[in-house]
Amino acid sequence: MAEPSRSSRNPQSVPEGVGRRRVLAYLLAAPTLAVGVRFGLDAVDGPAAEAAVPSPPQPEDLFDLGDLQNLAAAPTSGLITVQVHSDGTASFAVPRAEVGQGMTTAVAMMVAEELDLPLEKVRVSLADARPELLMNQLTGGSNSMRSSYLPVRTAAAVARERLVATAAAQWGVAASELTTRDGVVAYGTRKQATYGSLAEAAASARVLPAATRPRLKKPSEFTVLGTSRNRIDALDAVTGRKRFGMDHQVPGAKPAMVRRPPTLNGTVEAVHNADAVRQMPGITDVVPIRHGVAVRGETFGQCIDALRALEVTWGPGTVDGESDETVLRKLRAAALPMVVPPLLTKKIDAEFTFAFASNSPLEPDNAIADVRADRAEIWASLKVPIVAQREIADRLGLPQHAVTVHVVEGGGSFGRHLFHDVAAEAAEISQKTGKPVKLSWSRTDTFRQGRTHPMSLSRVRATYALGQVLSYEQRHTSAQTDFGHGLGEMITSTAAKLPVAGNLSFAETIFELTQSSPYDFGVTTQLLNEVPLGFNTGSMRNIYSPNVTCARELIVDQLASRMGKDPVAFRRGFLKDERLRAVLDKAVEVGNWGRSLPAGMAQGIGLHAEYRGAVATLVEIDCRPETVNRKIRDAVTGPRVTKALMVVDAGFAINPRGLEAQMAGCLNDALALALTSSLHIKDGIPLEGSWDEYFYTRQWNTPPELRVVVMPNTSDKPSGAGELGVAPAFAAVACAYARATGTLPTRFPINHDTLSFEPLPLEPSTPQSPTDGLDRAF
Repeated sequence: MAEPSRSSRNPQSVPEGVGRRRVLAYLLAAPTLAVGVRFGLDAVDGPAAEAAVPSPPQPEDLFDLGDLQNLAAAPTSGLITVQVHSDGTASFAVPRAEVGQGMTTAVAMMVAEELDLPLEKVRVSLADARPELLMNQLTGGSNSMRSSYLPVRTAAAVARERLVATAAAQWGVAASELTTRDGVVAYGTRKQATYGSLAEAAASARVLPAATRPRLKKPSEFTVLGTSRNRIDALDAVTGRKRFGMDHQVPGAKPAMVRRPPTLNGTVEAVHNADAVRQMPGITDVVPIRHGVAVRGETFGQCIDALRALEVTWGPGTVDGESDETVLRKLRAAALPMVVPPLLTKKIDAEFTFAFASNSPLEPDNAIADVRADRAEIWASLKVPIVAQREIADRLGLPQHAVTVHVVEGGGSFGRHLFHDVAAEAAEISQKTGKPVKLSWSRTDTFRQGRTHPMSLSRVRATYALGQVLSYEQRHTSAQTDFGHGLGEMITSTAAKLPVAGNLSFAETIFELTQSSPYDFGVTTQLLNEVPLGFNTGSMRNIYSPNVTCARELIVDQLASRMGKDPVAFRRGFLKDERLRAVLDKAVEVGNWGRSLPAGMAQGIGLHAEYRGAVATLVEIDCRPETVNRKIRDAVTGPRVTKALMVVDAGFAINPRGLEAQMAGCLNDALALALTSSLHIKDGIPLEGSWDEYFYTRQWNTPPELRVVVMPNTSDKPSGAGELGVAPAFAAVACAYARATGTLPTRFPINHDTLSFEPLPLEPSTPQSPTDGLDRAF
């Protein structure tokens, strides 16, 4: 059946809510049609607090991290454009990073929908660092869709109407008599013109505000948005044509690697054989850098040989004496006290420990740098390229405008690419050698010298009496999380407008804007305290929420048990959020909650609302001895989740197929955090040196049955979803484990103390010893 064509008859008809937002569109001076918008204004106002909520709303309920990002981006967001070209295609350079989340596909769908253009004719690229955008070029906080949905659609709609107006003027007819479909403007059956044939005539010689407010399609008119689509890069990915950072080639940029110290952030005191190593086959340069000794050669294999041969005396690092045990002691000593005394009530007190975790992406960290005397050019996967550009310029002693930073697609991120240390290191090596370099970190570099999600401790106290929960207090204590990648500046720029009381730190502000309890538990407080220790840390997917939510949902199950109630019925009775109640009910229905299972197996459920979205996860776990004690490659695998269901309300689901993929990825992260994946710190450095020792979720411990249910749209705009499912899935696995074993888990991952492996050496061996960490680095 043919899709209906679109008319321009009612230019004042706009979806409800659009009229109250100040989304401004501009015709930009360009050879072909280009339209810019004020990018990032959608959702700045946020939803109002629900008046029916009996307990006071928490800050995240009123104004969350995504709202902060939109507010900070708004003042400098007028130069991001949808362009229509003379070949009939449209393009959009999105100021966000694509690292596998499918963001470019969703943006292409927005453009295709409002332009009435086939999806295959939309090209989405990644914008270079643009310092004029200030806070408007940061990827994180599940914000890309929330911030771009209305502005991108508006720009595309203005472009379509400009093309229609151009055709109408050429034909001497009223624009209201014309229709658009599949990249063609038509005047009934009498005249037709492709977008490509109109693009140059529709272009503007100077920047002008759009003449009228464009008519945006209503959801009932959508033919692209809201439909399940394959990723626009799927064919390239499966045929090997897709280019990630490591695939980029720049003339003259030869491979480079770094010999690193055996301690975190150690320094070079002396290189004893640099001249000899420089004479090795293929090696062109050997130079000390800030945290190591770099070698540049014709091949990466030659670089590895050179690294092994180096003889270096190292200075101390920043956390040489730290271990899991010393960090945990410091966290316990820094935990904030509870306030509500359990007078005339019953109480539950619990403490949960979450180990250090690696946010290493599958693709090794890499960057290309070509630094000259008066300029520099960088290629890297960067989520905050403006900060990278500025700080690399400072390190090189160049003005910021002399440093060009190209954002390339990355093979994963999980928070790693918020930091630009790899790109900065490549620039330092290029400057010191006077030659372009293609730097790659080894797997061991990434695991040991990269970024980690910090160890944390969550203490919870809940008081209850007469079937009511009277108070809920959570004190989350963590090794300090580094937010020096741009979010800190964003908070500073909007501090006066934030609905968060007091002089809070960056971390505390982010905690307040992401954490809230969905339950009516009387007096509710959730507080963060962080301890500065000197580790290289960073936020990982879903930041604080997985650990905080896991602890909370375990206590919710404990409260239900103490009060003699079913965990689902208990949650329903205390939930404040209708969206969570709806996803919970759907999970119970589809997942057959309460079905009979053998001893040692159980169901668990977890709930979480964040980024204006909501998820319920229901899992079944097998903790029977034959499962827990089985071995894969001599490693005890522990419990296995055998079935998982995720029910998600993402407001408006732009691409349900992409949303399902996001939820599946969130589940795999959650399985890792709950059961197997952690770093073991000894003498200030992780013992894990590669994926061989770091037990992220593998095929043997993924559930044979996974189902994702996308709820019917509950809004006219999308919520954030890229990280939304990690926390409830983590919590569901933990709750299922507790029910299956009859033991409350208090240390995560559950297998942290039982997994065994042979740690890689802290330093590469000599050339006569071939079995070292670098052999397994790639």
